[in-house]
Amino acid sequence: MTNDQNLRFLLESVANGSLSTDTAFDKLKDLAYERVGEFAKIDHHRELRTGFPEVIWGQGKTPEQIAQIMNVMRQRNPVVMATRISPDVYQLLQPKVRELRYYEMARICAITPDTIEPKYHGEIGIISAGTADLPIAEEAAVTAELCGFRVQRLWDVGVAGIHRLLNNRHVIESASVLIVVAGMEGALPSVVAGLANCPVIAVPTSIGYGASFAGLAPLLTMLNSCAAGIGVVNIDNGFGSAVLAGQILRTAEKLRLAP
Repeated sequence: MTNDQNLRFLLESVANGSLSTDTAFDKLKDLAYERVGEFAKIDHHRELRTGFPEVIWGQGKTPEQIAQIMNVMRQRNPVVMATRISPDVYQLLQPKVRELRYYEMARICAITPDTIEPKYHGEIGIISAGTADLPIAEEAAVTAELCGFRVQRLWDVGVAGIHRLLNNRHVIESASVLIVVAGMEGALPSVVAGLANCPVIAVPTSIGYGASFAGLAPLLTMLNSCAAGIGVVNIDNGFGSAVLAGQILRTAEKLRLAP
């Protein structure tokens, strides 16, 4: 609803009673986007519809395109985030985007307030099988934190040394949602789901020897898990796992506050 004439007509319709406020709200949820050059249309009202603002997928975009999009988005959003940003691209973005922060392990750059307070009850526990899985696990962790969720990390507790996981049962027991990141054979989510009383989101990574087929083997393992309560996202999709975990907590919050 960025056209002045349409917006004025909508407001006048609400004022004169010919349109309900609920109907006007529904129209506003779907109609606002802003063009950036000839290469992007920013969906400013995505957070209004889904609870999460639009996030920039950095891979495949030029630094100039990313910078232009971020500088437009910052005018309406307190947090602007771009994923899959390499260190080289970040160096090129720095002079173009003020106050840009870089989370190197997660490959995320963002414009954020100095502090981000959690918006919702509950905690997202994020568990990684091995050190090589950390870029995907950190992508999930940083995404969740920038979206306003409380995160607990537990790294390098794969099934080859299961005592490391069992010695940290408190992370599993305290979490409201768990994200479990693993490559190789991808067995860790099944083990965790057998111990957890909350939803488990499994994230296969492309880490492993040739027969892991760049993450296909752990993906199939997770899809075929004998443990109940596991949902699986795509290979290396740490970002998607964090958004799904956030939607679960947001839904729980709505149910908690419902009459």
